[in-house]
Amino acid sequence: MAEVKYNKAIERLDEIIGNIESDAIDVDELSLRVKEAVNLVKLCKSKIDKAEMEVKQVVDDFNRDTKEKGHVL
Repeated sequence: MAEVKYNKAIERLDEIIGNIESDAIDVDELSLRVKEAVNLVKLCKSKIDKAEMEVKQVVDDFNRDTKEKGHVL
């Protein structure tokens, strides 16, 4: 299965929300779309958490490198 990109997940969430708000989703399909939306939110949160950890690691590495070289920021 191909990885879902963050922007595509957000676009799909917007689409689902728009359809729910405009009553464009049949009641029989509603629970499926809500489940899909929840999964997309989880995916987006996971991607944000991962990016946050990676950025923190880069900043920590940078700070460690500058301290080792005697630079102070």
